[in-house]
Amino acid sequence: MTAVTQPTRIRYAIVFVTTVVAFLMYLDRVCMAEIVKTESFKLQFGFTKEQMGQVQSAFFFAYALSQVPAGWLSDRFGARALMALYIALWSGFTVLTGFATGLTSLLLWRLGCGIAEAGAYPTSAGLLSRWIPLAVRGTASSVVSFGGRLGGAAAGALTLAVISYFGNWRWAGWIFGVAGILVAVLFYVVFRERPTEHPWCNAAERELINAGVPPANASTREVRGLPIMSLVRNRSMWMNCLFQWGTNIGWAFLITWLPTYLKEVHKVDDRTNVKMVGIVLILGMAGMLTGGWFTDYTTRRFGVRRGRLIPMVTTRFLAAGAYLISFAFSEPWLVVAAFALVSFTTDMGIPAVWAYNQDVGGRHVGTVLGWGNMWGNLGAALTAGLLPWVNTTFDTNGDWHEALMVCAASFVLSGIAAFGINAEDKIVKDEPRAA
Repeated sequence: MTAVTQPTRIRYAIVFVTTVVAFLMYLDRVCMAEIVKTESFKLQFGFTKEQMGQVQSAFFFAYALSQVPAGWLSDRFGARALMALYIALWSGFTVLTGFATGLTSLLLWRLGCGIAEAGAYPTSAGLLSRWIPLAVRGTASSVVSFGGRLGGAAAGALTLAVISYFGNWRWAGWIFGVAGILVAVLFYVVFRERPTEHPWCNAAERELINAGVPPANASTREVRGLPIMSLVRNRSMWMNCLFQWGTNIGWAFLITWLPTYLKEVHKVDDRTNVKMVGIVLILGMAGMLTGGWFTDYTTRRFGVRRGRLIPMVTTRFLAAGAYLISFAFSEPWLVVAAFALVSFTTDMGIPAVWAYNQDVGGRHVGTVLGWGNMWGNLGAALTAGLLPWVNTTFDTNGDWHEALMVCAASFVLSGIAAFGINAEDKIVKDEPRAA
């Protein structure tokens, strides 16, 4: 009797190390917001709020505009070398942040960090499309995205712990940066472009990964130019861009203006404020993991197109409704519960977006996801100035209802756009999907 060879589990190692990369990326991204609040930083630099706003804007605009070229580079030259390079670069810039001597050098290092980090998620989506079976792509994507959310949530405590221990803000940049360089080495050791190239991956696991996916007849190294015309001509992709743009306008309130809102409108003290914001973000993490399971379930039940569409549509209308429900409450904790629902439903739809890009991107998954992410991050950047303008122009009683209505409307726009997203409409139709 012939023994059945069990599949190896290298795909889990790939997901794990990619999740660690996402954690690190958000840690390095968010730590600056905590650094500028510390006394050691304020004593060394007397920056105004406007100047610190320039530093933050430099990062996010560089991050948004570098998404497509960074994604294309990983498609063209391979995820193994490019991801390791991206990690090492942004970690190096994080180390240099610890050596900043003034506004100009701080701007330059954060600009470089934003450019390097832009390639992380597009590259991650591309590698998952080659390593994860179609039936569980949503779950794998949710785990990686969860790593990013966890890194962002942990950044404050970890940054303050490092600064408190060493007594100087510069140590945060140095320690996080060196840790990142070690992660770059770990990724390069563990990852290979495809299951067929990994010495630890057996034939049974390769067969499992490729189940239901047409075999690719081209290497990622054969990718040449950017598929810009295919992106521009694809109606479904434009709906995806609109979906992400509107989503990030509505969601960005939670990570930028929520603490200010709670303090000004509900007179919440600083300690309770931190606790409330933390609960809202933690619920988002739960939504991320739930969303991975949900999109895989709906895809098995209703097919690829509706399986991706259902989570996108339902979560956006639920998020809009949660914003509007908050108007009915005067008790701060009930308002926070409504915002926690916004956070949960927003992140619950993210795995479907990642899976959609893997479904339609073929050998250009990094470029395709980068294109959508670019529009989404431009929406988030818009929110920083849009909501204060809405409050100044239209809010006569200081209740922020007008700003929250803008957030709700942006989610409605996203939900409507989702109806036009088709995961069966490949971006580059003359190429097989990478397996």
